[in-house]
Amino acid sequence: MPHPLAGSSSEEAVGGDSTPSPDLLMARSFGDKDLILPNGGTPAGTSSPASSSSLLNRLQLDDDIDGETRDLFVTVDDPKKHVCTMETYITYRITTKSTRVEFDLPEYSVRRRYQDFDWLRSRLEESQPTHLIPPLPEKFVVKGVVDRFSEEFVETRRKALDKFLKRITDHPVLSFNEHFNVFLTAKDLNAYKKQGIALLARVGESVKHVTGGYKLRSRPLEFAAIGDYLDTFALKLGTIDRIAQRIIKEEIGAEYLVELREYGPVYSTWSALEGELAEPLEGVSACIGNCSTALEELTDDITEELLPVLREYILYSDSMKGVLKKRDQVQAEYEAKLEAVALRKEERPKVPADVEKCQDRMECFNADLKADMERWQSNKRHDFRQLLVGLADKNIQYYEKCLMAWESIIPLLQEKQEAK
Repeated sequence: MPHPLAGSSSEEAVGGDSTPSPDLLMARSFGDKDLILPNGGTPAGTSSPASSSSLLNRLQLDDDIDGETRDLFVTVDDPKKHVCTMETYITYRITTKSTRVEFDLPEYSVRRRYQDFDWLRSRLEESQPTHLIPPLPEKFVVKGVVDRFSEEFVETRRKALDKFLKRITDHPVLSFNEHFNVFLTAKDLNAYKKQGIALLARVGESVKHVTGGYKLRSRPLEFAAIGDYLDTFALKLGTIDRIAQRIIKEEIGAEYLVELREYGPVYSTWSALEGELAEPLEGVSACIGNCSTALEELTDDITEELLPVLREYILYSDSMKGVLKKRDQVQAEYEAKLEAVALRKEERPKVPADVEKCQDRMECFNADLKADMERWQSNKRHDFRQLLVGLADKNIQYYEKCLMAWESIIPLLQEKQEAK
């Protein structure tokens, strides 16, 4: 039985153009010592994968071991629906276990809704502007297409929120952020939301300030390479995402799988009219039913495992572009201040303290951005290797189930032929 994903073609062929591969771009960027700026970041380890896939168990990934000693564990589970007069929403249980001195207790359990996660991410962006903040799953869904209170949607969102918090937990800076601590421990988060508005507004001003009308001369080569890579990476993932969704929606969901479900019962009803052929026809009907079930399972795996990862990393690239833009703003401010100093009619103009502070801020941005980019690349390599190996394993399982189904009726057909 041909598999609908096997021979799919599209005008949006991925990788068919002359654009350099993202990995090649990054290899040029991080591998060329001539492009390295001072104050480089320190690469960090990645989380170890957890998968029961048979193929994953046969392969040893080179970056799946976390050598760091963990002292903070966070999980998201137990989604509950709340129906109020004004609105209906879902909350999730956040369980935290830690031996850090910043926590008064060894374990906490609180409930949070999506807007609380959104609040946390906004606070992290404002208080840690030089760092890459992990993306949240998209809030809005198309009305009438996805039921945001369905079991499938809530579970997909729970997994995404759990990953969001684990990304922060694994970060050597973000995991110590005071707002993250409040999010994990406070019983009444609304009280902290109201208290922090004025303070955060002041904190953000120092980073948001940009000299009006000044245009950045040029990005350093390393950060220009990062920007080019992110553009190419997002384009490729967006294309894969569109094709995968179209395959699932048009070929599997709307046509192939529907017809396959109708195909098997035809043999079963036909068997009622036959004598010697009745048993083989029932066998064919059961075989097609098994293949249909296997295809449904494969479709669910693609929908639940492949698509969320693609969407997360598309959003991740947008987040990284945002940090890169903030870095450019600080560089533009620094260049503008230097020009103002150079225009003074002095033989040896002194560098003002505010210019030195701006330079320090730019170097901090450079170091943090590079460190987070290396961490992100390491996580990306781990995530996609695990994802693609798992996807291959699921396809192998699908074809094995179909092969077993068809092989099971061959002896039955051979017996009828010998009897004749």
